[in-house]
Amino acid sequence: MSNSQPPLVLRVLRSIWSGLDRIRKVLHLAVLLIIVILASAGLAPDVTPVPNRAALVLAPQGVLVDQLSGNSFDRALAGAQGISVGETLVKDLIDVLRAARDDERIEVLVLDLDGLSGSGLSKLEELAQEISAFRESGKPVIAVGDSFGQTQYYLAAQADQIFMHPMGGVSVDGFSRYLPYYKSALDALYIDYNVWTVGEYKSFVEPVTRDDMSPEDREASAAFLNALWGAWQERVTAARGLDSDSLQRYADDALALMRAAGGDAGRVALDYGLVDELMTRDAVRSHLAELVGDAAPGSDGDDYARIGHEDYLAAVRQRDVRTGQDDRIGVIIASGSILDGVQPPGSVGGESTAQLIREATGNEDIKSLVLRVDSPGGSAFASELILREIEVFKESGRPVVVSMGSVAASGGYWISMAADEIWASPTTLTGSIGVGAMFPTFQRTLDRLGIHVDGVGTTVLAGQADPLLGIGDDVSGMIQESVGYIYDEFIGKVALYRDRSVEEIDRVARGRVWIGSEAYVHGLVDELGDLDDAILAAARLAELEEDAYAIEYFDPPLSVLDRILLDMIGTASPAIAALGYEARLPRSLALLLEAASEPLAYLERFNDPRGIYAYCFCDVR
Repeated sequence: MSNSQPPLVLRVLRSIWSGLDRIRKVLHLAVLLIIVILASAGLAPDVTPVPNRAALVLAPQGVLVDQLSGNSFDRALAGAQGISVGETLVKDLIDVLRAARDDERIEVLVLDLDGLSGSGLSKLEELAQEISAFRESGKPVIAVGDSFGQTQYYLAAQADQIFMHPMGGVSVDGFSRYLPYYKSALDALYIDYNVWTVGEYKSFVEPVTRDDMSPEDREASAAFLNALWGAWQERVTAARGLDSDSLQRYADDALALMRAAGGDAGRVALDYGLVDELMTRDAVRSHLAELVGDAAPGSDGDDYARIGHEDYLAAVRQRDVRTGQDDRIGVIIASGSILDGVQPPGSVGGESTAQLIREATGNEDIKSLVLRVDSPGGSAFASELILREIEVFKESGRPVVVSMGSVAASGGYWISMAADEIWASPTTLTGSIGVGAMFPTFQRTLDRLGIHVDGVGTTVLAGQADPLLGIGDDVSGMIQESVGYIYDEFIGKVALYRDRSVEEIDRVARGRVWIGSEAYVHGLVDELGDLDDAILAAARLAELEEDAYAIEYFDPPLSVLDRILLDMIGTASPAIAALGYEARLPRSLALLLEAASEPLAYLERFNDPRGIYAYCFCDVR
């Protein structure tokens, strides 16, 4: 049995996916070069000045993330065309709020949350704390929206006032975890998905082995969902001054409330105390103009003096690494699924993330390292590569602190466990300490098509791992032994680093997911707090005095070509926007292609060279 290459079918599918992506990038580049040639040379965009008296409009778009996914070229091109990349960095929003808090030019904070589509609860809590700190400066915070979904309302509730359009509504439906299950579909296609796991709660293989959720997964999911829901209600009811059970009743009695209001969802939200006033858009703008004054002439039709958070950030941001300070704390972001090899931002590459850690190890100015983990795991081999680089950094005599984001489970915990201290949010999803393997075979599919595979081999193992033949008993047993061995290694290392017995760790492992507050009780994390707390802990462990160190973020390096292209895009941005070029397909066709390519994208999440994974389907809606 060879472990050096994934099955031929998977290699072919990945090659197709990679080839299509390269063609797309070449076409983008060709069009961009034409535009740059046509554009005049001095069109670099100006930084928008901050008005002397203005409202700061915080308008996050898409999903809140710790690291933007994809490459810089695609994001820059999209930005030049005014196309949203569907993600907003939490750090950007935090930096904006902290700068505006003491900025006398900013008199009001406006939360425009219509574009926010999703976020982990821990990220929302970080922003909620910053909004509360802004309010403590004495400046008003006003949330406005046509309507509010659950993610949007969590932040809106932190405002002094919430204004909603009369035709809007507040949707609060709790948390859920629903997955598609493919067993019947695979049976209908005569595809056999062979799986091996250790841990009765290790459920990431269940979508291909079952048609429903297992009792163990249902039990664990219900536990952490109820914990998240309790934390969500506690923060929102406290912010709005509501009874502790009011949001549970609002969700459970939604139909009755709507009937009583004659179908007027806005009136329901107002009467229930979820919003302060129903106002049309023009009425909101007039109200804000009364607070901060009218917009300056020629301000693109604005009714009141304002500046968006992106323009404000560009105007006030300072470098994180302060000059004149040699001592630094390094920060590395590990966000997304853990994959083998070199991966772009938004994924954690076994080689690329390990390389960033090596860079920090080789930099003598880095006195301690903070690894920010926001990952459901993935390749066991890639996770081990990253863990080893963390160990090497520690062997240099410098401390490592892990800060867990919304999820740091399975492989996400694997790369965290060697840290001197692990910090998690109370609502982080972590644990899921377990291992599994998957291997699809297609012998029955071929048989139905009248294709039959036959031949000879030179050993007992020859052909036993061929996806066209099926898995042989010897190979199946060997994989199960490997999975068992890696699980034992996993919990053994956790026990070593957490100073617990293997039996203690095994009781809280078995693939079970815990929220941060429960993981703290079980000894899987050391402290509860956010990234700032983790950075302070790293400074303390390195014996650095307050304000005597700088913070340096280690990001994937840009090639010379990348830098040239980014400069070209920056120069040509006004021309690109003026010409109205959009490097994207019509929405209907894009949705069709996205649906068709989902199986290929799924395969990209599972590229471990041995097919063994520490992964958690931790998506919560």
